[in-house]
Amino acid sequence: MAPAAPLALLALVALLAPGRGVAFPVCDYPAHLWCSSREIAVACQAESRCTNLSHPAAAPVELSLFYESLCPACRWFLVQQLFTAWLLLPAEALNITLVPYGNAEERNVSGKWQFQCQHGPEECLGNTIEACLMHEAKNFSTYFPVIFCLESGSSVTKNLEACLQVYAPQLDRGRIAACVQGDMGATLMHHNAQLTQALDPPHEYVPWILINGKHTDELQAQAEASLLGLICRLYQGEKPEACRGSKAPKAAAYCRR
Repeated sequence: MAPAAPLALLALVALLAPGRGVAFPVCDYPAHLWCSSREIAVACQAESRCTNLSHPAAAPVELSLFYESLCPACRWFLVQQLFTAWLLLPAEALNITLVPYGNAEERNVSGKWQFQCQHGPEECLGNTIEACLMHEAKNFSTYFPVIFCLESGSSVTKNLEACLQVYAPQLDRGRIAACVQGDMGATLMHHNAQLTQALDPPHEYVPWILINGKHTDELQAQAEASLLGLICRLYQGEKPEACRGSKAPKAAAYCRR
């Protein structure tokens, strides 16, 4: 209650010196209660004096990445920009959604979903591995380092066991393999197909980046030039230490449809 005394003094001055051209808070609460809650502080125009009140948390910047596992430009953005920004920024500043599907096509054959991918069956397998990995791990901080390992390595489809050993040894490789080879993998890929097909505007290439649910050419270019800088500019909370901006190397060419 330390702020009560000076606030009370201000109220007294306001009463004793009317018409002096000085605006003081006027409300229905006694001065010693002005800092008891944010609502009262707002009503009494005393927020700046109430140091005991915590500021409401700012919403994280929402980033959705629509990509395919073997597209060079997708791999470049995920490894060079997205993973770096995720490492440097606190969780409250950036929330990431990954949708591995990209420029694939699906068809229903006798009640089962089949997929054709831009870079061939190997890419369909990579997309499914990553979708199943996300499904099994649940937690983003668990599966994203594994996906980074797959996308930055020599083979997206052959390095799962090695990447799990390094980044997520608690995950069951057998369960992930069963997902990839079974109906669940196809169901997850069908879901990603639906998410991709629902994009508005429709995607023209990958990586296709949404910031706070929105895609524009300008946001895409800014994310590719310096994702960290873009997130730092958009985040409305207290700026993290990492928000000093950086320029990344020129991005690889898009994988167009």
